[in-house]
Amino acid sequence: MMASSSYSSESNSQYPCPQRKYKYDVFLSFRGKDTRRNFTSHLYERLDNRGIITFLDNKRLENGDSLSKELVKAIEESQVAVIIFSKNYAESRWCLNELVKIMECNVKDGQLVIPVFYDVDSSHVRNQSESFADAFTKHKLRYENDDEGIQKMQRWRTALRDAADLKGYDIRDWIESECIGDLVNRISPKLRETSLSYLTDVVGIDAHLKKVNSLLEMKANDVRIVWIWGMVGVGKTTIARAIFDLLSSKFKFDGACFLPYNKENKYEIHSLQSILLSKLVGEKESVHDKEEGRHLMARRLRLKKVLVVLDNIDHEDQLDYLAGDLDWFGNGSRIIATTRDKHFIGKNDAVYPMTTLLEHDAIQLFNQYAFKNEVPDKCFEEITLEVVSHAEGLPLALKVWGSSLHKKDIHVWRSAVDRIKRNSSSKVVENLKVSYDGLEREDQEIFLDIACFLRGKKQTKVKQILESCDFGADDGLRVLIDNGTSYSRTSSAIVNKRNMRNLALREGTKAIETIWIPEIQDLSFKKKAMKDVEKLRILYINGFHTHDSSNDQYLPSNLRWFDCCKYPWESLPAKFDPDMLVHLDLQQSSLFHLWTGTKQKFPFLRRLVLSRCANLRRTPDFSDMPNLEYLGLKECTNLKEVHHSLRCSKKLNKLNLRDCKSLESFSYVCWESLECLYLQGCSNLEKFPKIRGKLKPEIKIQVQRSGIRKLPSAIIQHQSCLTELDLIGMQNLATLPSSIGELKRLVKLKVSDCSKLKILPKEIGDLENLEILEARCTLISQPPSSIVRLNRLKVLTFAKQKSEVGLENGVYFSFPRVNEGLRSLEHLDLSYCNLINEGLPIDIGCLHCLKALNLRGNNFEHLPQSIARLCALQSLDLLDCKKLTQLPEFPRQLDTIYADWSNDSICNSLFQNISSVQHDICASDSLSLRVFTNEWKNIPRWFHHKGKDKSTSVELPENWYACDNFLGFAVCYSGCLIDTTAQLLCDKMMPCITQSLALSNQSEGFPESAIHFFLVPLAGLWDISKANGKTPNDYRHIKLSFSEELKEFGLRLLYKDESKLKALCEMTGNNDEPTEHCIVKRRGQYDDARCSSSKKQRSQL
Repeated sequence: MMASSSYSSESNSQYPCPQRKYKYDVFLSFRGKDTRRNFTSHLYERLDNRGIITFLDNKRLENGDSLSKELVKAIEESQVAVIIFSKNYAESRWCLNELVKIMECNVKDGQLVIPVFYDVDSSHVRNQSESFADAFTKHKLRYENDDEGIQKMQRWRTALRDAADLKGYDIRDWIESECIGDLVNRISPKLRETSLSYLTDVVGIDAHLKKVNSLLEMKANDVRIVWIWGMVGVGKTTIARAIFDLLSSKFKFDGACFLPYNKENKYEIHSLQSILLSKLVGEKESVHDKEEGRHLMARRLRLKKVLVVLDNIDHEDQLDYLAGDLDWFGNGSRIIATTRDKHFIGKNDAVYPMTTLLEHDAIQLFNQYAFKNEVPDKCFEEITLEVVSHAEGLPLALKVWGSSLHKKDIHVWRSAVDRIKRNSSSKVVENLKVSYDGLEREDQEIFLDIACFLRGKKQTKVKQILESCDFGADDGLRVLIDNGTSYSRTSSAIVNKRNMRNLALREGTKAIETIWIPEIQDLSFKKKAMKDVEKLRILYINGFHTHDSSNDQYLPSNLRWFDCCKYPWESLPAKFDPDMLVHLDLQQSSLFHLWTGTKQKFPFLRRLVLSRCANLRRTPDFSDMPNLEYLGLKECTNLKEVHHSLRCSKKLNKLNLRDCKSLESFSYVCWESLECLYLQGCSNLEKFPKIRGKLKPEIKIQVQRSGIRKLPSAIIQHQSCLTELDLIGMQNLATLPSSIGELKRLVKLKVSDCSKLKILPKEIGDLENLEILEARCTLISQPPSSIVRLNRLKVLTFAKQKSEVGLENGVYFSFPRVNEGLRSLEHLDLSYCNLINEGLPIDIGCLHCLKALNLRGNNFEHLPQSIARLCALQSLDLLDCKKLTQLPEFPRQLDTIYADWSNDSICNSLFQNISSVQHDICASDSLSLRVFTNEWKNIPRWFHHKGKDKSTSVELPENWYACDNFLGFAVCYSGCLIDTTAQLLCDKMMPCITQSLALSNQSEGFPESAIHFFLVPLAGLWDISKANGKTPNDYRHIKLSFSEELKEFGLRLLYKDESKLKALCEMTGNNDEPTEHCIVKRRGQYDDARCSSSKKQRSQL
């Protein structure tokens, strides 16, 4: 039996997450005289033996129309309802009212409903036939003159029908005992035991259960282990306990054991084996040796389906001797293990990584412990957020701090928060220190650096800093991650700003290794501030000032990482020995020179960043920087020269000279290791640096907006794997190298705004994978014929700016013959290209994939006829084509046209085209019309009739219909595409002819001001079966009704020969100008109901 869509049957999950508490597990609804002494009593006994709490009304009288309050409450407080339908069930109004209440709970609360059909067919219940029909005949007589009773009967019928559609049991198909057994087994896994109600208080439990459940795959009959992994204090044990309680109560296991482990319980491995075996086999087991226990477990458990939780695995022996081999356990067994150390987890094991709490969950958990069930005063809100923020989502910290602040006044809270900021909490720190103590010495150093200074920084930067201090960054970070180590503020005491300021003003401390000042802007240094900080490895200062202009400063020689934005002096200290320096970042500084006097050596320097140093005019000599890997000189606006020694920097892999607008001399660079070269925006750099040797295939070179005149062929030759070449804005570039054809993998080529580029090399046709070619605002006037060989090209543009038209001294753009090439082209933009009649190829119709054609701002008078064969074309832009007076025949898919609608010839041509497309339309219930859309501000003047009303009737001239000349009603309106109805009206005594218009448009994204054009042909309106012997000329009004408010609409009668319209206008005294008075508003005078067409006797007009 299939479940009805109106009622829920069974949950999709293996076990539902607890959401509410139930008093009863099962409610039994039955007809006492039919089943009390047989099926119902047997079912109740089986449920009771299984420990399932079942409501059975043994004293039910089954009389009267109303259920007792106690019975209604029992239904509402039951998780499952079993309805036992029997032959006399429908006789009892009591049973039927019970059924209605059950089905209400099914819909409203998701109560599981299971029907049992006892000696009755489900169709009898669904259709109220046989004995159910007899019962309802009696009920009908009872309620014959009772409206309320008749409504009640209808509710009974609906409940019976919906209940019969649910998945249930037909007792005639079963042996009764087997049916009852299967029913009980079906109910058991669905129940939410009241003993698990504590789970409703576990914050975020639903999400955890859902994710772990997907990993456990309880339906599978294999043996599997699932790990819960995360840092100390994140809640692994809480979640493991919740999952254990749910699984052990909802699924049948031969044995279950939750085995906690911590160093304080002093259990040895063999003792843990004894505990585990005793709980799983159900009898006391003593193990004296861990090897004996290993063999004993394998022998005793191999046929048992068990559930085991191993909490807090932190040693190999625990795993090897408690669950060393999954073959020890029987099919269907599940092992759940928690750990903070990832290296215990097998390569193919399922893992659920526990993370810290999100803010809203963290607040909820903290409030549980700090306020219990009380509602906190508003004065606690701000300070609560402060505590929660400091805990950074760590459940342990939230519980400890929340418990300690319970029932304390606001003054105690403020004092406690100050203490937390200084020292966290001894209990929290003690728990977190477990992770720290288990680390090697170097890993502890890495942990402290990250926790105190680098928390929240990008991993790339963290690695660079650690490596500059000779730490194994990759391995060290892996160890910390695998151990689930926390970097939260509770992990260490951070040196605060006050201490930093004092350090700067006083003598330093010899033990200090790192100074990190990320925000202070008004810090002043005294000359000897760094004198005694001999162990300083890392110095990071984000801007400071000084009143001392001399260069007699001191920096420790042990310094590895020096990062000082807005460095205030003109050079590094004369006495600074940078022998150990790995990273030097002095961006936005006052530097004129990196040093003065004796040349300094930087033997280990890898990164030098001098970006945005406005005073820097020449770079330093790089010959004594043999390990330089990164050189950043971005936006050094006065930099004129890069020192020639850069050609010796063999390890240089990234050079950034972006927007060095004054740079003129840059002759050499070592290409051996170079991976990135940024020259974009170097507008005065005319020569590309010399290339000696072979470039790396993966090198990335950016030269957009630079002044380079010629692109070396070597760049192309060594970049065969290049997929994108961006040369936008290179205003001196006149040609592209012929070697460009060697870029066989090139997908995008961009040469827009290269204002001196006149030609593309013929070799461009060899770019067999090219998909995008952008050449806007260039001097290209004739693409090479080889361009048609680009059969993967999708986007092609040679568009010019409007202001450039006429600046090419009579040069006209000419596109080559297509010759069935460009087979994938979808978008072609030739706007403002100075195209004349011969500029477009006559075979443009061969571009069968073309969707958008932009010809805006050109000088042709007509277009090739083959445009009609562009079968995929959806958008055509002909705006600002001042010499164009007639539109070409449209492809059938075209629905968006940009044109000059103020030109009457263009409007007339548009609708003449539409009529040719829609020539085969006939009347139907819903007339489907294609809509053409355009971004235009006003209704074109070509439309004689205009209006703004939602429903408007327009009077038609006498003899307006001419069989061989009339094409239809041209309509347009502004706004969103909405449902529209057209009516032909004769007079108020005659029925109207009504037609719904189904308007469709392929395009999306038009503004509300867009105008939609469509043509309603008379053939689509006229149905002789509705005309009552009348002719079209007997109908003197057309009425348009729009489903929503619109801004404005226009209407015009369209004829093949427009002289007919002119004659009609003269007869009625109207002219070609748009008028308001010709609109006759007739609301409510005619039948607006949509007539349903019989689709018979269609007129042949």
